Amino acid sequence: MVEKVFWATPYLTKLDTRIASVNGNDITVERTIFYAFSGGQESDTGLIGGYSVHQAKKDGHDIIYTVEEGHDLKVGDQVTMAIDWDRRYRLMRLHFAAEVVLELAYKHLKSIEKIGAHIAQDKARIDFVWHENISKSFPLIEKESREIIVANLDIISDFSDEGNGRRYWEVKGFSKVSCGGTHLKKTGEVGEIKLKRNNIGRGKERIEIYVSE
Repeated sequence: MVEKVFWATPYLTKLDTRIASVNGNDITVERTIFYAFSGGQESDTGLIGGYSVHQAKKDGHDIIYTVEEGHDLKVGDQVTMAIDWDRRYRLMRLHFAAEVVLELAYKHLKSIEKIGAHIAQDKARIDFVWHENISKSFPLIEKESREIIVANLDIISDFSDEGNGRRYWEVKGFSKVSCGGTHLKKTGEVGEIKLKRNNIGRGKERIEIYVSE
C-alpha cells in the first residue's frame, strides 16, 4: 500500500520515492504526493522520474500511475516525483469552495439532493435534483460563503478511520465532512468565489463555481 504523503503535507511539490512495481507503462511507488482522481477531484499532473504521468487511478489502497511510452523505470529505482503546483493549488481552492457551497445548499435548501460533482482546474460543479431555479439561492449562499472565507478559519483534515483510509475535513462552528481530497490550511486561501447556474434537465440544476486568480 502506497504511503499517501499528499494527505499529511498537501503543499509539498516534490518527493523522493522508490518504484514499487512496473507493469508496462503502469507503475506504483512506495510514497506519493501525486493525487489520483477521486471524489470528483481531478488527478494531479506532473512527472515521476522525469517521465510524464498520463493517468493516475486508485486501485484499492494503492495508486497506479501510467507514465509515457519509452520509460526505463525499474522496481527499486529511486526517483523524484514532482507535481504541477499551480494546478494542485487551484484544485484545492476550487475543491474547498465547492464543499462550502454544498454545505450551505444543504443548510438552506431543504430536501435538495446532490447527484454529482466535479472539480477541474478552471471550475468546480455540483449537480442536484431540485425543483426550481437554484440561482434564487445564490445571494444567500454567496454571502455566507464570503463570511466563512473572509474569517480565514482553520481547516482541520485528518483520519476518521486510518486503517481504511477514511478522512474528513472540519471547520469548527461550520461543518465536519467525510472527504479524502487534498485540503487547504485556511478558508481565506479560497479567495473570491462566483456562482453560475446551469440547467441540465427537467428537475435538475447545476451550480458552477469559480475562484479568483
